[in-house]
Amino acid sequence: MQQNTAKNFVLQLGSLASLYLSLAFFLVLIFGLVNLMFPDTLDQYYNLESYASSVRLGFAMTIVFFPTYLYLTRLVNKNRRGSNDHAYLGLTKWLIYLSLLVAGAVLLSDLVAVIMGFLEGELTTRFLIKATAVLVVTGAAFYYYAKDAQGYWVKNEKQSITYGFVAGLIILGTLLASLAHIDTPAQVREIKADQQQVQDLQQLQYAIIDRLQVEGNLISSLDELYSGRPLPTPPEGRPAYTYATTTAGFELCATFSADAPAGTYTDMYTRPVSVIGLDSPTVVNADDWYYEAGDWCFERTVAKPAI
Repeated sequence: MQQNTAKNFVLQLGSLASLYLSLAFFLVLIFGLVNLMFPDTLDQYYNLESYASSVRLGFAMTIVFFPTYLYLTRLVNKNRRGSNDHAYLGLTKWLIYLSLLVAGAVLLSDLVAVIMGFLEGELTTRFLIKATAVLVVTGAAFYYYAKDAQGYWVKNEKQSITYGFVAGLIILGTLLASLAHIDTPAQVREIKADQQQVQDLQQLQYAIIDRLQVEGNLISSLDELYSGRPLPTPPEGRPAYTYATTTAGFELCATFSADAPAGTYTDMYTRPVSVIGLDSPTVVNADDWYYEAGDWCFERTVAKPAI
């Protein structure tokens, strides 16, 4: 009897833990999805990437823990319907009331976070949808366990199954909708490859400028930069980086899978460089790394000291 009580108690505890995780990360998914569906003109690229990461994290956690919650809750309710163990039933009721406490705490804390976002300038549409989502999601959990504390679901098995089925459909629909607003794994991989190429070219440019300022002349090929060390190479399947001198300076070229995300890699602080007072050659537009899909060259202008 004691062994069954311990087993059932652990199942109940696992059910509640999976519920808490499902609630928290489903709201993370909804908040990120709302931010992507209703963009703010003040959002920067890092904001958008953060929203997409939130959706991916919420998706992964919800798709794992919510089915786990449904399965464990089904087992728990089945055990409760067939149990006469007063110790187990008493512990279960304590855990149910604990769930109500946690659901209330989640509701209040999430509402505080949503209201804070609104007061700090978040769009009204975002605020209203997020506030509604918090009320609906945590309210549904609160309602379920308020009825559970009364023994309603133990006595009404079909209604319990229906409640879980409807909740599952809503969550499934949200998960499917989220996929339309984030990049596919293949696209994410290509974006990371593009970013890696920019970092490689920045490393090459740093070495080129360092050599230029020391020797006063541009290198003729990339092989001159690294003596006995391998040059940075592009990700697998991408063409090699190329370098060439131009009448104005030099260019570094690579092949990209997509345009640079809006608001990234553009040098907003470039200013005209006066040759008066320069004691060594310098690159005028060294921080402009905007690119477009396909073969793209970053053209650099070299300013030399006045003679």
